Amino acid sequence: MLDLIYFLLIGLAAGWLAGKIMKGRGFGILGNLVIGVIGAILGGFVFRLVGLLPTGLLGSLIAATAGAVLLLFVLQKFGRRF
Repeated sequence: MLDLIYFLLIGLAAGWLAGKIMKGRGFGILGNLVIGVIGAILGGFVFRLVGLLPTGLLGSLIAATAGAVLLLFVLQKFGRRF
């Protein structure tokens, strides 16, 4: 249960950071949490594809933020077409 709470907190922080990095206003607390959690999954997948294994709090936050930034980038570029 504690791991889930850490995962959600890292996702929330990653979503917020990604919103700041992408110079967006964000999607609110719930939206940032969703973007961050999906970004954490995406970031972990991409990092493992290139041979990197995020470990610890900082590594998880970096991977989650990178994934969230990638997700926001894709949403900004292709989201308007749908």
